[in-house]
Amino acid sequence: MDMLWNGWGDPAKAAPLPDSVTGLLRDMLGVKPRTTPSLALDDIGLPADTAEPAALKALAEAVGGEAYVRTDAESRIRHTRGKSTPDLLRIRAGDFADLPRAVVLPGSHDEVLAVLRACSAHALAVVPFGGGTSVVGGLAPERSAFVALDLRRMSGLLELDPVSRTAVLQPGLRAPEAEALLAEHGFTLGHFPQSFEWATIGGFAAARSSGQASAGYGRFDEMVLGLTLATPEGTIETGRAPRSAAGPDLRQLILGSEGAFGVITSVTVRIRPVPEVRVYEGWRFASFEEGAAALRRLAQDGPRPTVLRLSDEVETLIGLAQPDAIGAGLTQGDAGCMAITGYEGTAEDTALRREQAAAVLTACGGTLVGTEPGERWAHGRYSAPYLRDSLLEVGAFAETLETAAYWSRIPELYAAVRTALTDTLTQAGTPPLVMCHISHVYENGASLYFTVVSAQGEDPVAHWEPAKHAANEALLAAGGTISHHHGVGTDHRDWYVREAGPLGISALRAVKRRLDPEGLLNPGVLLPTD
Repeated sequence: MDMLWNGWGDPAKAAPLPDSVTGLLRDMLGVKPRTTPSLALDDIGLPADTAEPAALKALAEAVGGEAYVRTDAESRIRHTRGKSTPDLLRIRAGDFADLPRAVVLPGSHDEVLAVLRACSAHALAVVPFGGGTSVVGGLAPERSAFVALDLRRMSGLLELDPVSRTAVLQPGLRAPEAEALLAEHGFTLGHFPQSFEWATIGGFAAARSSGQASAGYGRFDEMVLGLTLATPEGTIETGRAPRSAAGPDLRQLILGSEGAFGVITSVTVRIRPVPEVRVYEGWRFASFEEGAAALRRLAQDGPRPTVLRLSDEVETLIGLAQPDAIGAGLTQGDAGCMAITGYEGTAEDTALRREQAAAVLTACGGTLVGTEPGERWAHGRYSAPYLRDSLLEVGAFAETLETAAYWSRIPELYAAVRTALTDTLTQAGTPPLVMCHISHVYENGASLYFTVVSAQGEDPVAHWEPAKHAANEALLAAGGTISHHHGVGTDHRDWYVREAGPLGISALRAVKRRLDPEGLLNPGVLLPTD
């Protein structure tokens, strides 16, 4: 099943907003109902700017036949950009400036290499395409003549080593299918980002993804033991052993490279036994500051839950801490901040960690509110993107951004980004609702994930750009990173250049020139084009 072409996920899972939320949008934010009808997929006419016949023939030969090279309008539209709010607003308005010339579906590593050779011969850029879930412009190259390299045919479990607890997965394997294949052998990857239902293994590696159970299982880049990369200049294979002192670790160069250096064709990952028990519960704190201090205590001194997250006062009130109960806090008058803790593992280990963590959380001022909030969160953990689409449908603007910093900088970073977003959008005549949560914790710091809702303005994309710019400036000034897990793409590239510094970017450019001398791979993504 393909994702909704002009929104997120499965259309059957979309749900209208509660009256309490639509009333808040109208009364507090001045959101006006949309007046323009949505485009229908069948009504869209596209220019006939597909690849040249000779190029299409070469691509078909590379992947085993014409059936795996698609130039029809629907295939090309479904591979246009990603799923950020600006991406969706552009495509809903009929803007197809980033349309691929063709969609190519290789079935093996060797076929990927053959596609790269064919594209080199015919001056076509290549954009690797997994689940299409990028929210940072990672699928919109700065080149008009390109093909989308859809990796869905490469979707298998190639190898499983139960002794070493490793598995080799292909890049086009979607996360639910990966979990199902591993579960047949009694294992789990433990990687459950919000994009879980649609994102792929290759995408997780290419963007340094982080899942909602990262406190217990780690980020995806911590799970990766080996990678195979296809480049225009040949193949790179990494990961002979779980750790090595044989020079710099090339895995770290490939992880987070977003298709700019090559196409990931296999990933060797660490796996864990399927947990016997999963328990999620809610804790309430009087303030975000108090809750963050409690999370820091657990992250630094333990015991660390598998899931550990904290919503600020506004996010708790609106109900994003428990997406299936959206708007409930508005009528119940909920105050304070909601934290969600989750425990997965053996029954004995889970009970022990839960008891010990409860003592820490209580000592830090937390009040246990039972398992219902935790179970609600677990049940609705993948619902937020559908909520975003519902907001767009009623005329609101909704977007997210995220960062991370050391614990000592978190308060300043939180205040700086909130202020930048609030001031910029208020001055533009659309005062926003700005919500935030901590969803990934480390011994030395944590991530901050912001959700912004406002009226759309006359031109929603242009209206958002100054606010996004101001937030990016604020987070760098306050000591945050430009991205904790969404990646760089084109949206964050200019700030990434500043974060990495001139010499760092020059070194990465040298790597790209060696692996991709003609600049065919995702041009303009991650690194500026020459």
